[in-house]
Amino acid sequence: MSPDARPGRALVVDGPGRHRLTEAGPARPGPGEALVEVAAAGICMSDREVYEGRRDPGFVRYPVVPGHEWSGTVVAVGTAVDPSLVGRRTVAEGFRACGTCERCRCGETSLCSGGYAETGFTEPGAFADHVTVPARLLHLLDDDADLRAAALLEPAAVIAAAVRAGRPRPGERIAVVGAGTLGMLAVQLLRASSPAALTVVDPRSARGEQARRFGATEAVTPEEAQTAYGSYDLVIETAGAPTTAASSCLLARRGGRVVLTGMFTPGAVGIDPVHLSLSQLEVRSVFGAPSWAWTDAVRAFGLGLLDPAPLITHEFPLERFADAIALVGGGDPKTGKVLLRP
Repeated sequence: MSPDARPGRALVVDGPGRHRLTEAGPARPGPGEALVEVAAAGICMSDREVYEGRRDPGFVRYPVVPGHEWSGTVVAVGTAVDPSLVGRRTVAEGFRACGTCERCRCGETSLCSGGYAETGFTEPGAFADHVTVPARLLHLLDDDADLRAAALLEPAAVIAAAVRAGRPRPGERIAVVGAGTLGMLAVQLLRASSPAALTVVDPRSARGEQARRFGATEAVTPEEAQTAYGSYDLVIETAGAPTTAASSCLLARRGGRVVLTGMFTPGAVGIDPVHLSLSQLEVRSVFGAPSWAWTDAVRAFGLGLLDPAPLITHEFPLERFADAIALVGGGDPKTGKVLLRP
């Protein structure tokens, strides 16, 4: 059987709380597509929301093969695709942007007005042996790239978008709110800007210690951070907790900058408009990552500025998806990034 016709398995979520491991038919990329053999796929809270039925209905389509954080190797390409891509290690953008609308033409592919479509949510994702994506979305890696670590380049691209939006400058005081995967990746990218202070705010002491190893100058609890309200030039929020949008704005100095990257749920505490106005804060939000942010993240990974590997704590085969998804968001402070390894 040729490489582009091998059957494979896929983890299908039929609806909230219902999943099955299926044997897929022969995998053949269509015109303009690439077939990638998955090396590793990360699980995040968005995947758990899909599994539990808590994701906004406009941002998921059942049945679906989840998996938007992944890496792998190109094994076949369709017509009109460069055949030299076969054998290359790669990651790929998740948003299936149209490329022709006004926002796409301005480079804001994460704001595509052609309709929401994303690998792992509305299109088959990487909780499978293979994933098929438009070849134009691929971002090639070095031949010796660590594919296990590269599975985290999707959240790294989100943070790359946040960092560019925040415009860090040497000598500034910077705070990162939250020390999960996004927060730790933010610390790694932000340390390259030579900040005078790089503070991580998180209630978990073990995460604070890891943040210091990644380059944070200090780690404090949310309660301790209250004594530093109004002190930071830039605040990158990554936690998505009910109070962290509001507290991030309080941490910023007057005229400071705040970038929100966490996925907030209904009921989150709102930002005080009086404080926002009087402090003249600049507040930005990030949802997903446009093409240029993927380029930034992949480049930083290749240069060694990003090292996601230490964030990985658990790895499971596809057959143990139920065990893997239960760990994500389960509250165990020892759980970092969880991977599926087909």
